[in-house]
Amino acid sequence: MRLTLRVWRQRNAGADGALSTYEVDGISPDMSFLEMLDTLNEQLILSGDDPVAFDHDCREGICGACSLVINGAAHGPEPTTTCQLHMRSFRDGDTIDIEPWRAAAFPVVKDLVVDRSAFDRIIQAGGYITAPTGSAPEAHATPVPKPDADFAFEHAECIGCGACVAACPNGAAMLFTSAKVNHLNVLPQGAPERGARVLDMVAQMDEEGFGGCTLAGECATACPKGIPLFSITAMNREFLRAARTGR
Repeated sequence: MRLTLRVWRQRNAGADGALSTYEVDGISPDMSFLEMLDTLNEQLILSGDDPVAFDHDCREGICGACSLVINGAAHGPEPTTTCQLHMRSFRDGDTIDIEPWRAAAFPVVKDLVVDRSAFDRIIQAGGYITAPTGSAPEAHATPVPKPDADFAFEHAECIGCGACVAACPNGAAMLFTSAKVNHLNVLPQGAPERGARVLDMVAQMDEEGFGGCTLAGECATACPKGIPLFSITAMNREFLRAARTGR
């Protein structure tokens, strides 16, 4: 495959950025999208140019590090992470636009790399769960109803990639925050801090400068792990209950 890539290049957060055009050839349909970018970078290095900076780590769809807007869609045309997107999703001769996440709370570090530490601070605001000291408790000492366990596991799948923010027309982080709130709040282990957790995490989310949620639904569509939109309504109920009753 021969492709034309229009890649966002930006030296740092304070510099102006622009799309630069590159041609790559000999791309196998079985390559992952990141392997295709590796090929581009090898080409740039051999020609004495600065390689394109992009985030990656496990390349197994687990860590959430890969974060690219491809042809206007977070993670590209398939419902998966960028590292699990393969070049067979494109055609020979295609022009592909590659950009970083676009959100005020995700400032550009360089090229396609953005600073997503705002997510870390939201998680930190949630604090810890209360647990007795001593040896580990018996696994079955605290029964958890099957529907609650399923609900918690469904939300614990969130990998914090930020696709929900990139896809949202408002740059909101409600889907991410609701996933982190719900997977703890529904379990008995998370009950002691239930109210404080949702109030503190939502407050931190607002402080980070994310946009307001209007339930457009683009976040759930872009989520590679399928976190459902009703996660946001579940968190809103938690928030209203905590606001009424206090911590």
